[in-house]
Amino acid sequence: MNVANNDRFGLDRFDFRDLFVLDMANNHQGSVEHGVAVIRGLAEPVKRHGIRAGVKFQFRQLASFVHPSHRKDSDNKHIPRFLSTELKRADYEVLLKEVKGSGMLSICTPFDEDSIDIIVEMGFDILKIASCSAMDWPLLEKAANANLPIICSTGGLEQRNIDELASFFYHRGVTVAFMHCVAIYPTPDELLNLNQIAEMKKRYPYCTIGWSTHEDQDNTAAVQVAHAKGAAMFERHVGLETETIKLNAYSSTPEQLDRWFAAYRQAVAMCGPAERPEADPRERDALSSLQRGVYARKAIKKGAKLERGLVYFAMPILEGQLPSGQWSAEAVADAKVDADGAVMLDAVTLPVPPKETSIKHSIHQVKALLNEAGVRLGSEFGVEYSHHEGIENFEQVGAVLIDCVNRSYCKKIVVQLPGQNHPLHFHKIKEETFQVLWGTLEIEVDGHRKQLNPGDTCLVQPGVWHRFWSHTGCVFEEISTRAIKGDSVYADKRINAMELSERKTVVDHWGRFQMKDGALSWTT
Repeated sequence: MNVANNDRFGLDRFDFRDLFVLDMANNHQGSVEHGVAVIRGLAEPVKRHGIRAGVKFQFRQLASFVHPSHRKDSDNKHIPRFLSTELKRADYEVLLKEVKGSGMLSICTPFDEDSIDIIVEMGFDILKIASCSAMDWPLLEKAANANLPIICSTGGLEQRNIDELASFFYHRGVTVAFMHCVAIYPTPDELLNLNQIAEMKKRYPYCTIGWSTHEDQDNTAAVQVAHAKGAAMFERHVGLETETIKLNAYSSTPEQLDRWFAAYRQAVAMCGPAERPEADPRERDALSSLQRGVYARKAIKKGAKLERGLVYFAMPILEGQLPSGQWSAEAVADAKVDADGAVMLDAVTLPVPPKETSIKHSIHQVKALLNEAGVRLGSEFGVEYSHHEGIENFEQVGAVLIDCVNRSYCKKIVVQLPGQNHPLHFHKIKEETFQVLWGTLEIEVDGHRKQLNPGDTCLVQPGVWHRFWSHTGCVFEEISTRAIKGDSVYADKRINAMELSERKTVVDHWGRFQMKDGALSWTT
C-alpha cells in the first residue's frame, strides 16, 4: 500500500494522488474471457503513458440484493442487466489475478454488506462507494470497518450530504478520497460542473479530491480542465468492443483511453508546478530584448545627477546598460555621456537604498501571504515591524505583528516570511498562545523544539524562554494577556540595550506615509 507524505491527521495512509480508476463497463458482459481481454487491453495505454491505474469491479450478491418479485420481468431497467451478466466468485478470482499480474491496483464497488466481506477476503486494495450508495448508512458503516482505503463518489448529493460523509469517515479513522461526479450518462458539457473540484478542495483540504467522469468519451478537453481545477485522481468507465459487444456512450475503448491519457499528460505539462518557478532563460532573453535602457537626452557631465530632464528611456537596451527600471534621479554619472549615448551601469553610482527598503519590499510579500492564508483585515489596525538586528536585516531577523485588539486581552496576527526568525526572549508579565493559520512555524519553548502546522497551538507562559522561525513562511495568531511596552527580555543583551525605536517600527495600517520614501518609490 502506497503511503502518503501529507499524513495530516494520521489517517491519510493511502496516497490516492495521480490514481486512475478504470471501471469495467457492464460487468465485462458476464464473460470471464471478455473481462481478461479488457484488462489486457487497458494495460497497454496504461503502460505507454506511465499511468498509475486501478481496475474496478462491481459486486452484488444478487440472491439477496434483488427482491424475489423482481427476479423475473422487473420494470427496473438495471435488474435484468445485473442478472444476465452475473459472475461467480471463482470467475472474479481469475479476473483479480489478471489485474494484479498486470501491475495495476484492484478496486471494487460493493452494493451490499455481504460483498464487502468478500472484497476483504479476496484481498482487494481499495473500496469504492458509488454515488447511489453514498447515503446508504448500513453499507457505509460496514465499509468503514473494512480497514481499506475508500473512494466515495458524490453524484447527486447536496453539500450538506458531503459534509456529513467527510465527518463520518474522519471520525471512524478511514482514509477516504472524494470524487466530484455527475450521475448523468453521458454527461453534457454544461452539466459537468468542474468548478466543484476546486470548491471541494477548499472545503475538504485533507482529503484527496478527484473526478469521476461520464462525459462523451471523445471529449479530451474535460480532463484537462479537471486537472487545472485541482483534480488529483480520475475515474472512467472502460470496455472493449467486439463484433457482438458495443460500448455505451460513456465507456472508453483502449484507443479512446490512450487519447484521454495523452490529453491528461499534456494538461500536466501545460499547468506546470504549483509554486512559481524561476523564469526560463529563453523567457528572460525574450523580455530583455523588449526592455528600455537609459539614454542621455543631452550631454551629461561627470558628477551630474541623472535628473529626469537629462535622460530618456528607449529600446534596445545594450549589454551592461542601466535599465529604465533601475534609474533614479539621485544616481550620479561617473563619466561624461554624450547626447543620445547609453548610460552604462559601470559608469554610474546608484544611491544607497534607505534602511527602510527591506521593510518596504517585504510588506508586499506579507500582504500576499495574508491573501493566500485567507486572512482578512479590517480597515483599522496597527502594524509593528520587528527588526532586532537592524532594520536593514529585517528579511533575516524579524516578523510583522498586526495589532487587532489590545485591551485586558490581546490578539495579533503575526506573519513571518520564509527564512525569518525571531530571537530568544521571554515576557515578564504577558502570557500568550500561538495558533498557526497557514504555513509551518518552528518554535522552541523552554528548550523544547516542535513544528506547528495549521490548527496547532502552543502556550507560552510568563518567564519562559522562547523563539520561533519559519522555513516556508507562516501566518499565525497570538492570543495573549494585554501587551505592555518593555515586557520582553532578550537573551542577546545587545537587543535589551536598544531603544525601542531601534528594534521596532510601529505604524498605523501599513504605514504607507509614515516611513521615509528615500530614493526608491514605494507603493502599497
